[in-house]
Amino acid sequence: MGSTGTVLRELRGAQKSAKGVSLYSRYVNRPAGRVLAAGAYRAGLTPNQVTLTSALFTFGALAAVALVEPSWTLAVLVWAALAVGFAFDSADGQLARLTGRGGPDGEWLDHVVDCGKLVLVHTAVLISFYRFGELPSDAWLLLPLGFQLAAVVTFCAGLLREHLGKAAASARGPSWAAPPPGPVSRIRALALLPADYGVFCLVFLLLGAPGAFRAGYAVLAVVHTLFLAAFLAKWFRELKALRAG
Repeated sequence: MGSTGTVLRELRGAQKSAKGVSLYSRYVNRPAGRVLAAGAYRAGLTPNQVTLTSALFTFGALAAVALVEPSWTLAVLVWAALAVGFAFDSADGQLARLTGRGGPDGEWLDHVVDCGKLVLVHTAVLISFYRFGELPSDAWLLLPLGFQLAAVVTFCAGLLREHLGKAAASARGPSWAAPPPGPVSRIRALALLPADYGVFCLVFLLLGAPGAFRAGYAVLAVVHTLFLAAFLAKWFRELKALRAG
């Protein structure tokens, strides 16, 4: 087992493509995940254990949102736990690529945790609104439900786009080659920032000011809904092109 510096260098060489990744994930979450992956490697943890560690931080933070009255202390603790959980979510894949111990079971577990996270984060906000929000109107209770719908549909549609695209490529046989990926666009990476889960987590720093939190959360809900519409149109066109090609 090499030194931490050696492991970090090997992890830097085992990164996924930065194409389609926001600036936050590229410059904050992935590097943080790389450090955690190196620590997990030195500790002898498996990728699945790292995934479960991510779930522990994330679900613990969401339970606190639902059960504890909002305050500035809670805001900082929730954001920190969500950010660490997200970094561990990056670390499990990096560790799997480093050790060659990834597999269908690990990918399945990672997606299950991700799906649970997307459902529970908005459920926790809904419960917090109901218990502690002193809302201007009960209509605010519909906001987390709408945000949850946009998040889950984006997640599921994106997974289906990826797997159906691979299936279509496989059906064409080895003679068919997909077009080479284009260059990484910094402008696109900047544009994707509002849709990044790590950026979304920042809104929980406003938990100590319920009105500001509601406003920030509502803005992000609108932005994610617009991104969903754009993604659905893009993925549909791509899959239709694969059928016609």
